[in-house]
Amino acid sequence: MQRKEHGIFSLPVIVGALGFFVDIYDLLLFSIVRKKSLLDLKVPPAAAKEFGESVISWQMFGLVIGGILWGILGDKRGRKSVLFGSILLYSVATFANGFVQDVQTYTWLRFIAGLGIAGELGASITLTSESLSKEKRGLGSSIIATSGVLGSIAAYFVFDLSGRDWRLCYYIGGAMGIALLFLRVRVLESGMYDHTKEKNVPMGNFFMFFNNKERFFRYLKSILIGLPVWYIIGVLIGFSDEFARCFKIQDFDQPKSLMLQYVALAFGDMAAGFFSNYIRSRKKTLLIYYGITAIFISLFFLLKGGGSATYMYLLCMGLGFGSGISVLYITMSAEQFGTNLRATAAISVPNLVRGFLPLILLLFKFLRNNMSSKDADHNYITAAWIVGAIVLATGFISVLYTKETFGKELNFIER
Repeated sequence: MQRKEHGIFSLPVIVGALGFFVDIYDLLLFSIVRKKSLLDLKVPPAAAKEFGESVISWQMFGLVIGGILWGILGDKRGRKSVLFGSILLYSVATFANGFVQDVQTYTWLRFIAGLGIAGELGASITLTSESLSKEKRGLGSSIIATSGVLGSIAAYFVFDLSGRDWRLCYYIGGAMGIALLFLRVRVLESGMYDHTKEKNVPMGNFFMFFNNKERFFRYLKSILIGLPVWYIIGVLIGFSDEFARCFKIQDFDQPKSLMLQYVALAFGDMAAGFFSNYIRSRKKTLLIYYGITAIFISLFFLLKGGGSATYMYLLCMGLGFGSGISVLYITMSAEQFGTNLRATAAISVPNLVRGFLPLILLLFKFLRNNMSSKDADHNYITAAWIVGAIVLATGFISVLYTKETFGKELNFIER
């Protein structure tokens, strides 16, 4: 089939980049406003950590369920339908978050927002991967990644410049999503997808990941590769204020650490895409980034945050750069599966990765509550680095046993 090739600044890439911007703004907003919003909702300061973990976990459950549902829809109904439906759902839910008066409603709306956010990035990567030539796929993904993670930076500055008005932050996030819908109307469906659908083959059958051993492990490894990213975001950065307290570091601002981490992550994502294109290998690039991540995780614990807020911010930036592989592993997921399962894989994989965060938090909580030491801070730190070692080892092994996908022809189907 002869298909039209787009440039790296084509409409699908631009819309994907803007969509990921809003996606990350909404996804990370709770982590930025967590303490302020929970205190305003009359949650006792001593219970804020537990409530925060609960809300994040429910948001991630929404991402898991949404990732599977939107992924199936992306192969059955098209990539464009997911782009439209997902942004509408999470924009409305995010806007409604600004009106909440109790933690229960807050939790349910973050769950619904998670359902919506789940479809965004995977659908964009699938559409651009099928629209660009094999030599440009990594470059297009880099543009989406770089523009997208700037959303977290915007979320921080909106929060800071608004006088830390968390309700206004949610209103703005919802409004941006609704505005983006008008641009998405102009996006065309993937020609490769339309051609495959005409062949009358099974489209978006999620159970196909489990009826073939080789395909199942291909899918499982795609998920496990991303775990270090969300260990860093969800544990080390998401609760960096707790680590700063354990490290006896004063005047540390968790929202600022999240913003700085994502500044570095933006450069990491951009560099990963261009570097993988330069060395013509997704796999080697992932292994190099794992090495960077391992170094900064080790420094984070060995140096106890560096001893001051400034040095801890720098360590958070190093962790951010090393974890800048999100779009790279999602692109790799899209490249591994046929057109009839590509959206299902590319959309569900990052959300199942995010969905592992509640399990990571449960393991973290179990370890810190079951250590022999009576020093709670010591247990908190020890449990965190043990979890980190497990997650990194799992991801590293998964990369080693994954086949290279750079330059792979995508016009094939899964039988």
